[in-house]
Amino acid sequence: MERLDRLEAVQSMLLEIGQLSTSCSDITAFIEAVHRALGRIMYAANFYVALADREDGTVRFPYFVDEADGTRDPNERITLASPEQSPTAWVLLNRQTLVLTAADFHERLKNSGRWGDGSVPEHFVACPLLDQNHQALGAIVIQSYSPDETYSEEDQALFGLIANHVSNALQGLQSMDRLERAVQERTAALAHEVAERGRAEKVQHALYQIADLSAQALDTDALSASLHGIIGELMVADNFLIALYHPDTQEISIPYFVDQKDSAPSLQRFPFGKAMCSYVLSSKQAQLHDLGSFRQLVANGIVTEPLGNTEIASWMGAPMLVHEKPYGVLVVQSYDPAIVYSKADLDLLAFMASHVAVAIARMQADRKIRKAKQELEQQNAALNDALHALQEAQSELVRQEKLASLGRLVAGVAHEINTPLGICVTATSHLVQELKLTREELAAGEMTEESLATFFDVVDQSLRIMTTNTQRAAALVRSFKQVAVDQSSGDIRSFNLDAYLKEVLLSLQPKLKGRPVKVEVDCPKDLVLDSYPGAVSQIVTNMVMNSLVHGFERDQPGNITVRAAVEEDGWVVLDYADDGAGMDKGTLDKLFDPFFTTKRGTGGSGLGAHILYNLVTGALGGTVRVESAPGEGLRYHLRFPQSLRAEKAAA
Repeated sequence: MERLDRLEAVQSMLLEIGQLSTSCSDITAFIEAVHRALGRIMYAANFYVALADREDGTVRFPYFVDEADGTRDPNERITLASPEQSPTAWVLLNRQTLVLTAADFHERLKNSGRWGDGSVPEHFVACPLLDQNHQALGAIVIQSYSPDETYSEEDQALFGLIANHVSNALQGLQSMDRLERAVQERTAALAHEVAERGRAEKVQHALYQIADLSAQALDTDALSASLHGIIGELMVADNFLIALYHPDTQEISIPYFVDQKDSAPSLQRFPFGKAMCSYVLSSKQAQLHDLGSFRQLVANGIVTEPLGNTEIASWMGAPMLVHEKPYGVLVVQSYDPAIVYSKADLDLLAFMASHVAVAIARMQADRKIRKAKQELEQQNAALNDALHALQEAQSELVRQEKLASLGRLVAGVAHEINTPLGICVTATSHLVQELKLTREELAAGEMTEESLATFFDVVDQSLRIMTTNTQRAAALVRSFKQVAVDQSSGDIRSFNLDAYLKEVLLSLQPKLKGRPVKVEVDCPKDLVLDSYPGAVSQIVTNMVMNSLVHGFERDQPGNITVRAAVEEDGWVVLDYADDGAGMDKGTLDKLFDPFFTTKRGTGGSGLGAHILYNLVTGALGGTVRVESAPGEGLRYHLRFPQSLRAEKAAA
């Protein structure tokens, strides 16, 4: 009962870690919550997490609780020691679990003179925190200074399982951490850039403003007023007008007019050729005039029909051109003799006019581009959200599929056990009734030798029935226990493949019961694997379930064969075949794709073959090949090391 309670506590802790990884944004707070939860299932008075930075070769301790060594600064970065000098460094660099006793520590200290910076513990367990590429994110450590508090193999296995879940959570938290830092750095950079712009010359500021206008959805009046304000920051522009050229009608319009003497232009629209605006557009050059030169232009007939007040002190006009194509004219004038424009003012106005022309020319196109861009950004954001949700859903469904496999195993075995137990209950009830009748017969003095013999026959038969069925139930429980433990554990252990395959198939009997499908196992009796039995169990289960769901109809007879052999190179070949429906090349090519299934809604999740592929190529370190054709069944060809522990040591 205590073991069951502990397993339930472990499951609760793993669920809590998963919830914390999505709700907690602070790494230190997350690790502290993990520590609290860990303390509920094992001794955890001394606990710390070290995070490594592969770029600068440093390590920091965001969370450190120790009875003997106090605490550490969570932001202090320490150069990573060599694996011969530090157990934490050993775990990070070797990416393997390390378990040490006090004797081990003293031996290390004797040989190397240094083994870590802290006090010598009685028992030390450290697991690497690995990312999806098997690179070290850091290490998680639990230790004890008391001989009364040590960690059993089960504690170590549970601690390793918890480390895997913490690793997954830390990857998301560190990604969020890096993203927040990137946003902060980018925000700081933008603030610096804005500050630099604030110190820039007024002309540069005006150019940015003009460029910005082309991207704004402004009407003509608002655009013109904004241009007047921008140019007014560069020079005195109390008298200002914008003239636009209309090539289709050969006319000039005055959409914007501000003048100290006239409240409105004499003409809002006039044919091209009249006034100073036409002269500037014809010359395609900026013009600077005073009252004398202006009158000379009129006298010489260069400017015909001047419009507006002619009592000017200084006048400037600059054409708005884009690749020699005229868009209009910017005009600034002064009635005050104290305000006379210079050649520098004229050059500046011409410069502004060229940028205004570009802004006007691009305004409509930019509005369309901006609208399209906004729509694309919204679509991209929606797609990114959908992709993120899909990735999360995929990960969750893969996890649920693994748990569902174990759940189906539990439900099936429970159902199967009910049959022999029910028979035992029936036999027991019958025996109790016969005993009662026999006692009554004896009490009444009616007992005969024949009736006593009959009673003994009933007892004998009942006991045989109960013995047979209790043995059958016990075998089912043993099979279920081993398979269930292996599926929920990630430990390497040695096991007999032939016996284990039969245990797995025994646990699948509830699924095979009532189906005319025969399963044959051909495996050497002495073939022992040093590998992950949980992965083997999941692989065989998925292959059999795939055959039952996709290969055979409900009442269709069929055959499944599982054959195993050892090659000379120490690798195991596991061939699985059924003579079911098979599949075409298009379906076969997608067999290992996640969520691909031809039985959507009728028993197929699309994850069985995907998980199978990941377990063979990942956990078992092997390869998988599949062959099939319509009507010719399905064949898996698996190769993986017989001793995964030796394979890893050699690598």
